[in-house]
Amino acid sequence: MASSYAAAALSWSASSWLHSFTGQTNEASVMPDRKLAMPVVAQKKAKKTRKIILKEDVEYVGKRGQLIDVKAGFYRNFLLPMGKAQIVTPVLLKEMRMEEERIEAEKLRVKEDAQQLARIFETVGAFKVKRKGGKGKLIFGSVTAQDLVDIIKAQLQRDIDKRIVSLPEIRETGEYVAELKLHPEVTARVRLNVFAN
Repeated sequence: MASSYAAAALSWSASSWLHSFTGQTNEASVMPDRKLAMPVVAQKKAKKTRKIILKEDVEYVGKRGQLIDVKAGFYRNFLLPMGKAQIVTPVLLKEMRMEEERIEAEKLRVKEDAQQLARIFETVGAFKVKRKGGKGKLIFGSVTAQDLVDIIKAQLQRDIDKRIVSLPEIRETGEYVAELKLHPEVTARVRLNVFAN
């Protein structure tokens, strides 16, 4: 008896549920339970990653201006509130491309300037360095990178950072070659004539 009561309750709840969708309340239009077939529609999973551009360097994630995919929660909970990233849009991609082109043009200009400066240094010939002489070919003290920078400033009116100058150890008179690292891809060789006065 209990099973027939449960079946009747199930039949009533299924038909009332069906009426809520169809809007019909008359008993003649109720479909039997066995023919009631509800199609199951699977929904796609929500997108779990976001394509972003980093506004600044983020440790273990990427460098400034890099285009990456990150988890949606990481973007929403950390990168966005800290102002470290931005969602990619077509306008943003266009701006990024233009900025990259501008940076590449600037790098090319800097390299060309360094090559021109290298040609100037190599056509000058040898820079003369006077030092107080000692016994034989020895000189008192040594010739340093700062000495070469001062000579270049005096003769060519060019400011050079002493950190880009690579000199061999100079403690005797003679001719030496110094290297100036003007650009990561451009190195100028400069000759030095050291003589005692």
